[in-house]
Amino acid sequence: MANSRLASREWNMELFIFARFHAREGHESAVMAALLDEVPVARAEPGCLAHQAYRSTRDPRLFYIHSRWRDEAAFDAHIRLPHTESFVERIQPLIDHKLEVTRAKPLSE
Repeated sequence: MANSRLASREWNMELFIFARFHAREGHESAVMAALLDEVPVARAEPGCLAHQAYRSTRDPRLFYIHSRWRDEAAFDAHIRLPHTESFVERIQPLIDHKLEVTRAKPLSE
């Protein structure tokens, strides 16, 4: 019983997303444009609590998205939306690695 309550509570906790994008040489502007197009659309989704793109201060080819979602279900809905699928198709050829997306929860409340 305690395990099912814990699992249910964890499922309903806020979810934090960290996505990494390292642009292929010469594609930095295209990666930045794709991220800037994606951010406001994701922010407007019902389960999105925060969504922001970042560029590294040390590596001009390195970008990140950090976002907060109401719960896992909200993020799962986000990744199935046509605009998210289009973003992934747009960004993948512009980066020099497989897309990295990490789902995370705080270590403490």
